Amino acid sequence: MSAPLDSRLAVYHGRIERVLARYLELPEIPGTERLREAMRYSVLGGGKRLRPVLVYATGECLGASLDQLDAAAAAVEFVHVYSLVHDDLPAMDDDDLRRGRPTCHRAFDEATAMLAGDALQALAFDVLAGPDDDVAIPAAARLAMLRLLSRSAGTAGMAGGQAIDLASVGARLSAQAVENMHRRKTGALIQGSVLIGATAAGLSAGAQFEALRRYGADIGLAFQIQDDILDVEGDATLLGKATGADAARSKPTYPSTVGIDAARKRALELRDSAVAALAPLGTRAEALVELAHYMVNRKV
Repeated sequence: MSAPLDSRLAVYHGRIERVLARYLELPEIPGTERLREAMRYSVLGGGKRLRPVLVYATGECLGASLDQLDAAAAAVEFVHVYSLVHDDLPAMDDDDLRRGRPTCHRAFDEATAMLAGDALQALAFDVLAGPDDDVAIPAAARLAMLRLLSRSAGTAGMAGGQAIDLASVGARLSAQAVENMHRRKTGALIQGSVLIGATAAGLSAGAQFEALRRYGADIGLAFQIQDDILDVEGDATLLGKATGADAARSKPTYPSTVGIDAARKRALELRDSAVAALAPLGTRAEALVELAHYMVNRKV
């Protein structure tokens, strides 16, 4: 990472950790102690925080303050973490490690993990809806952000992509079919994070919004292709989870479909396409350009 991006990420990471912790200070209702503990365990256990970073970077490049972006940044991370908690369950990927620690259902139990995921999803929409007296973001913009988040997480997005993933175990897919799965399972929430950040900053239509839509689509797919590559040749210690899991489960991935070299080439093509899409935003999009490079060069 370049020094400017490294410094910017440090600011965003420090901020989102504080924001997430604040939103997780939930009412102490008797009988919910274990549930609340599981939610905190899952959310505050580290991670790249890429989705909130994209909210912050997009919103800032459009002139929004970080205060205006906090709720949106927290909401997309809560949805992301809920999806990880559920994906790790025995009924899904049956993973034992996440971010270098036991997965939620291993640290607690399966039922608590299911409820923790459910509650984090609900919390995301509550946070994004905002308090009644908050006038920093107009109600129409909040409604638009809620719609973007729900569509990113639903059957046309993350949940639908996971369903395709489960249905494809043991199957041979075309590169186009793998891309469709990746664009939904992973890419939709990454693109949604970019567009939610733009909407929080007051931009919800026009040439610049469409440029950000294309940028988000391309980096979302590039990110997942790089994830596939790291599952083949990454360092499990750095990743905080086992490698080779997709091959062990006979799950189609980009490298298994087209080969590792072609996968690297496709990730770079998508990066370049994403950067080119940002032209209407000019130099304001510098941080987003750097993030596109980071996402295909990362080792974790």
